[in-house]
Amino acid sequence: MAIKLPIYFDNHATTQVDPRVVEAMVPYFTDKYGNAASRNHEYGWKAEEAVENARGQIAKLINATPKEIVFTSGATESTNLAIKGVAEMYREKGNHIITQVTEHKATLDTCKRLEKNGYEVTYLAVHKDGRISLDELRKAITPKTILISIMYANNEIGVVQPVAEIGKIAKEKGVFFHVDGVQAVGKIPVDVQKDGIDLMSISAHKIYGPKGVGALYVRRKNPRVQLAAQIDGGGHERGMRSGTLNVPGIVGLGKACELCGQEMAAESEKLFKLRERLRESIMSRLDETFINGSMEHRLPHNINISFAYVEGESLLMGINDIAVSSGSACTSATLEPSYVLKALGVGEDLAHTSIRFGLGRFNTEEEVDYVADRVVETVSRLRELSPLYEMAKEGVDVSKMKWQVAAE
Repeated sequence: MAIKLPIYFDNHATTQVDPRVVEAMVPYFTDKYGNAASRNHEYGWKAEEAVENARGQIAKLINATPKEIVFTSGATESTNLAIKGVAEMYREKGNHIITQVTEHKATLDTCKRLEKNGYEVTYLAVHKDGRISLDELRKAITPKTILISIMYANNEIGVVQPVAEIGKIAKEKGVFFHVDGVQAVGKIPVDVQKDGIDLMSISAHKIYGPKGVGALYVRRKNPRVQLAAQIDGGGHERGMRSGTLNVPGIVGLGKACELCGQEMAAESEKLFKLRERLRESIMSRLDETFINGSMEHRLPHNINISFAYVEGESLLMGINDIAVSSGSACTSATLEPSYVLKALGVGEDLAHTSIRFGLGRFNTEEEVDYVADRVVETVSRLRELSPLYEMAKEGVDVSKMKWQVAAE
């Protein structure tokens, strides 16, 4: 089978829209182009019917009810609505929020904004495996705590948090629990009832749907969650999110969720095998390579590897026919090492050499083998040019060396 270049292994950043999703969306650009809020003619009725159908498809995937699904422009908006909406609505009850240091910027920056407005935020540390301590979470809760926001699975290292246990603690303490479910929903089983989740952010473009559309799950009972709207207007989405609904995008999100529900088990098994084939092929041929984050609690399609004695940017340039990332898509423009890896205790040198491989629905064994060969070849070539690697192979402890700047 011929390999088409470049190869895409950056499925945490975004995914190709599944052709079946495109097919479902097309009529809502052309024939069925009504506004879902136009309730006095057939065009509006058909659009509204499509929106409600999508609500049901999303709800089914996460074991919610359709009325608990609020449509947004994407997970960043969903997360803003969840955190700011709870903070504003329950301000009289308390002003304390708990999250973790390895959250997505959508959560961290939202919390930083709230701190400027007088809220208190606790940022939990993570263990070396990337997971939080449940004991530390319990200790962090105070009578003023109104929300815990912990992501289901990390977008850089693929580590899955003990969400059900966190949900149980939140329920015991009477605290709302928001989850950034972007990387987990559609990839691994997510059940908002079993996991005790009160709010959850979802994005279409991470699950083979279109960009620019997402959803927020908002629990309606046991307990009922109320949110202060962050966008005011026509009172759409039961007053929680005003704005004309993106009907084609919503149809695409619904169809993407339906396909994930039908194919997730088989797809996860396939991607796990491809991931392990890639990992073993690279690590069996290269020494001084390190996995970042837990292997036991990990998404099946993610692997994040640091390559010692290799400059990260040089490695990326050397494999420029492969789309991978040296961090999350939202922070890859910066030259700073990943804050997620630093939180795990990874040294700055190693953090700069990490590569995130994110496999997806359309990747093949042939592509995995090609990527592994190219990575091994490029790392080996770069290490041949590295005096540090040569010294390390001769038994010199490079970390204890003192460097002198030559006088001019």
